Amino acid sequence: MDAIVRGRLRAEGGTATPFEVVNETDDICAPCPKRIGKLCMSQTKINALDTAHAEALDIKPGDQLSWGEALMRMKSHVQPSDLQRICKGCSWLTLGLCEAALKRLHDTDLNLPAPGDTPAL
Repeated sequence: MDAIVRGRLRAEGGTATPFEVVNETDDICAPCPKRIGKLCMSQTKINALDTAHAEALDIKPGDQLSWGEALMRMKSHVQPSDLQRICKGCSWLTLGLCEAALKRLHDTDLNLPAPGDTPAL
């Protein structure tokens, strides 16, 4: 996860990093011992969380967007207080890390490149 977040998404030009929304385990899940092929030992819980996040962000499997576009959706569609509902059942929720990060996002001017501008990665 650190390599993806710090090495790509938070790196210079990271907002232009493209990704595809999937309905199975993804690159972040790769080293997890609960991963079983393309699914998770906790798949029922993951499906509920993924469904809630997809509805909140108006995304679906197969959608392709940049990290910057995802950040803009988070900022415009989700308030920090929404996480109690959207993330219900997630073990990270009680840590408060996601709520703090979302608050920082709401306080940030993203200054993203205009559509069609693709900074060098």
